[in-house]
Amino acid sequence: MTKNKVSVAPLLDVRNLEVAFFTKDGVVKAVNNISYTLDSGDTLALVGESGCGKTVSILAMLRLLPEPPAKIMGGQVFLEGQDILKLKPSQMHAVRGSQIAIIFQDPMTSLNPVMPIGDQIAEAIQVNFGAGKRVALNRTVELLKRVGLPNASSHLKSYPHQFSGGMRQRVMIAMAISCRPKLLIADEPTTALDVTIQAQIVDLVKELQQELGMTMIWITHDLGMVARLAKRVIVMYAGHIVEMGPTNQLFANPQHPYTTGLLKSVPGIEMEADQELCYIEGMPPDMIRLPQGCPFSPRCSFRSDRCLSERPELVEQGPSIGTACWNLDRVQNW
Repeated sequence: MTKNKVSVAPLLDVRNLEVAFFTKDGVVKAVNNISYTLDSGDTLALVGESGCGKTVSILAMLRLLPEPPAKIMGGQVFLEGQDILKLKPSQMHAVRGSQIAIIFQDPMTSLNPVMPIGDQIAEAIQVNFGAGKRVALNRTVELLKRVGLPNASSHLKSYPHQFSGGMRQRVMIAMAISCRPKLLIADEPTTALDVTIQAQIVDLVKELQQELGMTMIWITHDLGMVARLAKRVIVMYAGHIVEMGPTNQLFANPQHPYTTGLLKSVPGIEMEADQELCYIEGMPPDMIRLPQGCPFSPRCSFRSDRCLSERPELVEQGPSIGTACWNLDRVQNW
């Protein structure tokens, strides 16, 4: 007798999310009808060049975009079955920090420059747990020790400008995990750091994820980092999802010409000293005047007449696997 498998709903379910910015020059179509799911405990990477909509999609989900000029034009974002786009501001405030937390790219602009870092972290604990000041500060010291900040208790009254970039990022991580969120989002948290510190921060976040059992989204353009961290990858271009799939499969057998171009442009250890890197010709499209067909068509060496006139939909090729391209057979033989 075969037992029926119990279907477990995803922690995060993004459906047809669309975001636009209304500017004096026109409507910037920043995020265009993107959908994906994320299971509890998994790690997902959002990959793509600057301006492709990675961060905007996350800020829209967290309701952190200024409205106006931004506007969520459509879609739903379910967190454990609840559409958080429909929550009142006060309800959404309770979700941020306690259920979803984010580590921003630049901690210097994310931390309050005139408030001691101890008070900043303790405030989050007090607001979300109703803890007293002394309890919150004791918890803050524990968090700073956990993220590897030396002499943690002596830094409670220090200000952000008194720390190095790596130390400020550790403070941001401590603040992000202070309320044990179910979903942690890392928005290119190592971009402004040197290579050695980058590796330390990545290893730290990975350890904390395993220790606390958090689900994660990494926003990055660093494909090497993706290979180390993510179970699944979503590749974005011009506000669209052009490919998604398991990391190992996508890296070994990319289907979309943009993904293929990204992977071919990464230097390898077996390259000859005089060997030239591959690169993707052209420039990203004007987000106010996107091409009628495939947004990547002006830069694609496989484009056909259909690519210029019809926009391809993301075609599923398996569970959470899909590609938006009219010429898959030609790309696969590249």
